[in-house]
Amino acid sequence: MSSASLSLRQGVHPDAVRIVAYAAAIAVNLTMLIAALRPLAADFEASRATPVATTDVVFHQPPKEVVPPPSIVLHALVAPTPVARPTPVPKMVSPPAAVPTEEGNQMAVPATPTIAPPSNVTAPAADAAPVEATLAYASAPAPAYPRIAIARHMEGTVMLRVLVDETGKPVDVVIESSSGHDLLDRAAREQVLSKWRFQPAQVNGQHVRAWARVPVSFDLRQS
Repeated sequence: MSSASLSLRQGVHPDAVRIVAYAAAIAVNLTMLIAALRPLAADFEASRATPVATTDVVFHQPPKEVVPPPSIVLHALVAPTPVARPTPVPKMVSPPAAVPTEEGNQMAVPATPTIAPPSNVTAPAADAAPVEATLAYASAPAPAYPRIAIARHMEGTVMLRVLVDETGKPVDVVIESSSGHDLLDRAAREQVLSKWRFQPAQVNGQHVRAWARVPVSFDLRQS
């Protein structure tokens, strides 16, 4: 064998050994990597097989707020204080003159005192003008708040002049001071005229017609 061929074989042999060593190291590392990844693969398969629980989200609409109708504020009126009347003093009527008799003598007639009606007490005329008075309520139900006024947030106080007859019934209602809303003014006038009753005014112990001021308030905050 020549020296050239011997040197070639000696040069190739170390490369084959190195390749085998590299291959063995790679095989060992690959085996260890597969062994390390096997639990992860099992967990991944288990997680895929297990269904994920889901929760349905339900949205509830909040209940609509119901606004109750506000109450009507009524201002109580004080009944008029009775005025003390002076006690009438009876008026004495002069006795009649003496009546002469047939003999010419005069016979005195005993005087019979009579009481004249007191001059300072007069009954009110049937067509007398109504008086101004402060009347107490006999029946004053709260006026109904108009729905349109509630929707439009209308508020205010109406001052009414009410003509009350001898029985305590309103016969005429005049708007003296407006609430600022015609709808509230009309509602107050119509309900006072149709549903309210008063204690009638008195003059000399007799019921008479009278004008009275009546406030009616519409307030949404009183609900």
